[in-house]
Amino acid sequence: MNKNTKKEEIENNEAEEQTTLLVGYVRKSNAGGALKVSINSSAFADCSTYSTSDGQQYVPLIINLNALRRVLEGERAVTTVSQFIDE
Repeated sequence: MNKNTKKEEIENNEAEEQTTLLVGYVRKSNAGGALKVSINSSAFADCSTYSTSDGQQYVPLIINLNALRRVLEGERAVTTVSQFIDE
């Protein structure tokens, strides 16, 4: 196993160990030229936010890169959009 693969595996395991809130899904469009992101509005309302110095508020969401690659390559139909939950 090369160094990058091992690092990715460790990062993926750490991400999987954290508790997440499922917010939505990502899939490739039928034409294949875009990603379709579907966010559940009630789950989105439950997400935590952060503010920037200019007063804007953002919702930090995550998508697993390996799972997204599989969607882009056609190996998977869909993957999740989530938010880490601070415990």
